Amino acid sequence: MINSDDDFLSEMGDVTPIKTEARVRRKPAAADKTAAQLRREAAVTERGRDTNPLADEGVRALDPWFVLEFKRPGIQNGVYRKLKKGSYAAEARLDMHRMNVQRARREIYGFINECHELGLRSVLVVHGKGERSPNSEAVGILKGFVDHWLRELAPVQAFHSAPAHMGGTGAVVVLLAKSEEKKRENRERFMRGRVSYEQSSS
Repeated sequence: MINSDDDFLSEMGDVTPIKTEARVRRKPAAADKTAAQLRREAAVTERGRDTNPLADEGVRALDPWFVLEFKRPGIQNGVYRKLKKGSYAAEARLDMHRMNVQRARREIYGFINECHELGLRSVLVVHGKGERSPNSEAVGILKGFVDHWLRELAPVQAFHSAPAHMGGTGAVVVLLAKSEEKKRENRERFMRGRVSYEQSSS
């Protein structure tokens, strides 16, 4: 039996105090997060992986009847006139009805680049007019983005609002540059059967 404080201290002299670990704040598990938090995190991650250079904000809406027109330097006027008239058949078509800006941005980027890789020269992009639609403001915004995006895409050589039989100002006909593969094929076709200058002069 311990009779005094001195006796207690002598009994406890060789006892080592129990070490306590520092407290760490527990990070919330995914299950603890709200759906809104998860959506925001997913959106940030997706943007981090996004290699699409097209703008997704800061573009003004355009009137349903506004005519889109664009031609890079070097495009012949005769070629551009034929494009405006719809003389070139659309080899592929992208319909953007009911798309929001983010989806439309992905679709047009993939569509134009894929058509260029396939060697297509004339394509049609349908963005809609919206003059009778309850969501006409959104359609006008999309039309403004299409006008902006097509100028940003390197394969696009020219574009113009479509003639009436192809959709009028609710669509745009686009002229694409020749792909490297098509250029090579054309060179080979041109040179087939021809004799080089060195051979003919020897």
